[in-house]
Amino acid sequence: MEEESIKQSSRSSETAEDEKDQCTVTANPSHMRKAFKVMNELRSKRLLCDVVIVAETVEMEAHRVVLAACSPYFCAMFTGDMSESKAKKIEIKDVDGQTLRKLIDYIYTAEIEVTEENVQTVEEEALIKNNNTCKDFLIEAMKYHLLPLDQRQLIKNPRTKPRTPVSLPKVMIVVGGQAPKAIRSVECYDFEEERWDQVAELPSRRCRAGVVFMAGNVYAVGGFNGSLRVRTVDVYDGVKDQWTSIASMQERRSTLGAAVLNDLLYAVGGFDGSTGKLYAVGGYDGASRQCLSTVEQYNPATNEWTYVADMSTRRSGAGVGVLSGLLYATGGHDGPLVRKSVEVYDPGTNTWKQVADMNMCRRNAGVCAVNGLLYVVGGDDGSCNLASVEYYNPITDKWTLLPTSMSTGRSYAGVAVIHKPL
Repeated sequence: MEEESIKQSSRSSETAEDEKDQCTVTANPSHMRKAFKVMNELRSKRLLCDVVIVAETVEMEAHRVVLAACSPYFCAMFTGDMSESKAKKIEIKDVDGQTLRKLIDYIYTAEIEVTEENVQTVEEEALIKNNNTCKDFLIEAMKYHLLPLDQRQLIKNPRTKPRTPVSLPKVMIVVGGQAPKAIRSVECYDFEEERWDQVAELPSRRCRAGVVFMAGNVYAVGGFNGSLRVRTVDVYDGVKDQWTSIASMQERRSTLGAAVLNDLLYAVGGFDGSTGKLYAVGGYDGASRQCLSTVEQYNPATNEWTYVADMSTRRSGAGVGVLSGLLYATGGHDGPLVRKSVEVYDPGTNTWKQVADMNMCRRNAGVCAVNGLLYVVGGDDGSCNLASVEYYNPITDKWTLLPTSMSTGRSYAGVAVIHKPL
């Protein structure tokens, strides 16, 4: 009986071990990076900080646990019996203030700015004496900066060359719009982080502009500033988070089309606000005051416009985008009726077909495609501007609302997808 119990216990133990062996453990490689990014943002906003590090005239608020986790110097200071372990403000003597700033930035970001002038000063600081990884980077940088200029070009180490990642994550930029008047606000949606951030505002209010991505920058072309159609053009640099004005167009244009072809930026049609004439091919003919279901196609080889198959419904203010070689017409309105319906055009068969309705009625929304999904941004439902965004998955034929909305409801906004700035 006792032997049987032992065998039973042994079998149970073996079963438990087998189940343990079969257990699958998954790891999220971006978890720590995201966590440190948030901790650094908290530090920049002075949230949850519990210590102030001082060197010369420089004071930096920080989190003890972060400093201790990344620096043996701070770990010994905060966990030992020294008076600094409980002090709110700690002065570090014989340390250059700007060097301290760079080293604490490194702890939070894993990036350190090293120049020919500061490399030796940084390397000698006690704060990183026991941080071998950081010290190795600094010694490598020191050797690089000690080389004559003509020999530096021969170094093939990736850290000495400009970074050009092959597959940068993407973000969506939503530019200006009506809320209900023309606004300067610009928001950025991070697909990886699933959140919205405010970025640099436009130099002036702008809606109904043409927005495109070209050569690493976002261009906002023409539009309406609330009182006048404009000819001005502004360019957004995501790395600097900065807008710059460039040469203006020859004519004022709003509600225009903008596109990039062969590295040239084209502004097509639009409304100049002076003659009352509508130049752009769209969903409203301006004469009969009817919304249109007709669609035209331009062939640059023959320089001709031709009609293709009509949509099943009349739409003005529809959001139009291209995904996987198909043309999508989303929402829009027919008179006072604002639609949530969506149809897709196949140029191979010259046919339109209905797909799943959006979750919300929308017109005058922005549209973009990224990572195999079609995003419809903002717009209005006939009574108010919308801050929500939803995307369409053609595989499941389903629309899904993003879990977070823009900070401002807006219609007539320009949308572009760019590589996430480093």
